[in-house]
Amino acid sequence: MTQLRVVFAGTPEFSVPPLQALIDANYSVVAVYTQPDRPAGRGRKLQASPVKQLALNSQLPVLQPQSLKSQAQVQQLAALKPDIMIVVAYGLLLPETILAIPTLGCINIHASLLPKWRGAAPIQRAILAGDKQSGVSIMQMDKGLDTGAIFSTISCDIGFKDTAQDLHDRLSQLGSKALLQVLPQIADQSIKAVPQNHDLATYAHKLSKQEAQLDWSLSAIELYNQIRGFYPWPIAYSEYQGNVLRIWQAELLTDSHSPTDSGQAQVGEIIQAGKTGLDIMTGQGIIRLKKIQLPGKQAMNASDFANAYATKGIILGAE
Repeated sequence: MTQLRVVFAGTPEFSVPPLQALIDANYSVVAVYTQPDRPAGRGRKLQASPVKQLALNSQLPVLQPQSLKSQAQVQQLAALKPDIMIVVAYGLLLPETILAIPTLGCINIHASLLPKWRGAAPIQRAILAGDKQSGVSIMQMDKGLDTGAIFSTISCDIGFKDTAQDLHDRLSQLGSKALLQVLPQIADQSIKAVPQNHDLATYAHKLSKQEAQLDWSLSAIELYNQIRGFYPWPIAYSEYQGNVLRIWQAELLTDSHSPTDSGQAQVGEIIQAGKTGLDIMTGQGIIRLKKIQLPGKQAMNASDFANAYATKGIILGAE
């Protein structure tokens, strides 16, 4: 059913593989919606989104409205005569007037097994919560926040060492696969979307820099999940002698020791510093920091940090 007139809406890197999959499968993508160019980098120069870059390289028409709420935007989309609109991490609200335009409606690739983790940060929230499984959902969009009926899902395991970046990349590819599988069935209407069980819904609220500050009184496994979940943004951090110490990578040594088991070590104390990294006592268990960063410096191996600074016995997070 490659004769479908498809409008694609997406913005970040996560949206690129699904658009590429549509192009490679010879679907007729009549327009690509993406967010306006934003200032980025030290020079704060305007930068095109990853989706815009792919669309331009593929010679696809690009539209970048600030909002889709105006009558002019409704008319512009209607003039494209879309059969379907595919939305992947677009970042703009689609009003009901927009949702009603495509003949087959608007469908969304969402990076969770709905109804779990509706909202802005499903990938990160899954890792922060210590989930063992994630996946993608192909959903019929409605006026709610990720509340629409589900056409299909594909699940995948979350590895113990997976960061949010690892899971992001895997789910982006999985979403592309799920989209190509289900699109012909949506086109010939041989598949029916199944309503979600709203009683089981959980919400993946947007991340903030503030919540990435580590509380060493938590267990080692909770802290390990936070360090993985906050990579590559906003990066977990703690205070180190008046400076912000960003923690890029860690490994879980044990989640069974309490501070009293390690010679009266305090919560947040660096109990070992050397070639293997920095071992930190937590509320329950020990975590080893492997890659860290001080303000104004490049991220470095924790072993190099240990060589450069007298670190053993210092309490992280202490005022």
